[in-house]
Amino acid sequence: MSFMKGDLLTKTRKLVNGLAKPQPVWLKAMEQAPPATFPRPDGKLKAISLPEDVYIKKFFQKYPVAKGHDAIKISAYDPPPARLFGLRVLELKEQGVPEEEAMAVADMEYRKEKKEKKKAYARLKQIARLQGKKPPPNPYPSAIKERQALERKFVRERFSSPEILKIVEKIKEERRAERFNGAAGGGL
Repeated sequence: MSFMKGDLLTKTRKLVNGLAKPQPVWLKAMEQAPPATFPRPDGKLKAISLPEDVYIKKFFQKYPVAKGHDAIKISAYDPPPARLFGLRVLELKEQGVPEEEAMAVADMEYRKEKKEKKKAYARLKQIARLQGKKPPPNPYPSAIKERQALERKFVRERFSSPEILKIVEKIKEERRAERFNGAAGGGL
């Protein structure tokens, strides 16, 4: 349908000139004051890239488990660890530190922060035990454990949901029937 390329005005003109459509009332007014046209990009749209993206990729190569952290958490104020790492490297580079050293420092800071979070949670659990209370949930869970916690409800549901139990029974019945038919058919 290459003959129909263009905007609304061009398409309508072609239909009217080809006698495929009667001239609409608004066509003359639109020809006198045509709508604004916006430039279109040539080919593909360019990917948005930030200066720290190079360092974020290197971070993910070193710590692939960190990919599980959501890049965008609407309810969170802190950016994900990978972005913090990239921003810290850029900050150190602006201060004149060579790239390798900046990455080493940012990496050391990341590991130190991770260790501190683990120690803080261990201390929280210890305090809870001393008070005879149930330990609190981990305020710094790994991204994988966060996802598993969200999915746990659905995993447990499969054992108690009546709809799922009906489906399981139906599958068992079909297998029994196949075995019975296979055993009866094989003996002939």
